[in-house]
Amino acid sequence: MSDAPARCRVWLRRGCGALAHLAAWGMTVFLLLLSRPGTSESSLVINGFLCSQFCLCLTEALLIFSPEASLVFCSHKAKVQLHWIAQMLALVAATLGLVFIISSKNRSELPHFISWHSILGLVTILATCGQVLCGLGLLFPQLLRISLAAQLWRCHTVYGLIVYLLATSTVVLGICSDWFQAQIKGMAWYLCLGLIFCPALIIMNQISRTCLSKKRQYV
Repeated sequence: MSDAPARCRVWLRRGCGALAHLAAWGMTVFLLLLSRPGTSESSLVINGFLCSQFCLCLTEALLIFSPEASLVFCSHKAKVQLHWIAQMLALVAATLGLVFIISSKNRSELPHFISWHSILGLVTILATCGQVLCGLGLLFPQLLRISLAAQLWRCHTVYGLIVYLLATSTVVLGICSDWFQAQIKGMAWYLCLGLIFCPALIIMNQISRTCLSKKRQYV
């Protein structure tokens, strides 16, 4: 009977992890369908790239280390490799999206980075690049002559949460745009907001528990 609360917590975390996966995939598919690549104006197509980074790749890259929510069952070393693949896919998608939107605005002779959504999106991409560099230090500590692996791991973990929150804020600003609110209104809009915040809250809890844990695994 004494183990019942612990089992309940484990199943609660598993349920929350499954909800985070469903929310990330659901929001990604929804934005891709709403953007209608090839039929809408160019800025809408970029939502496909952004949701790939913000709503899916970054979420899966972080959830892969969750004991309860990970979709893969393999060694820690294999999870690190999958984490890197997801992170690089996110960065590539974001970079392609940035190049595409800059090219489109140049052709249309429209000003760049005049909205908070675009400015925060650029900051998020730059922060993601910094996070990748920090991860390189963990992957190759001997090559880069890094001796404080534990401190770098903690920095990488906390910094990753900051990047994810920046990405979440960018998506929130995106659904506050006139284009999105013209198509999605009422309770449906609040549902989209919930789909964005749900994985963020679960990942915040995961990282806070990881950082406070005394038993940590390093790359």
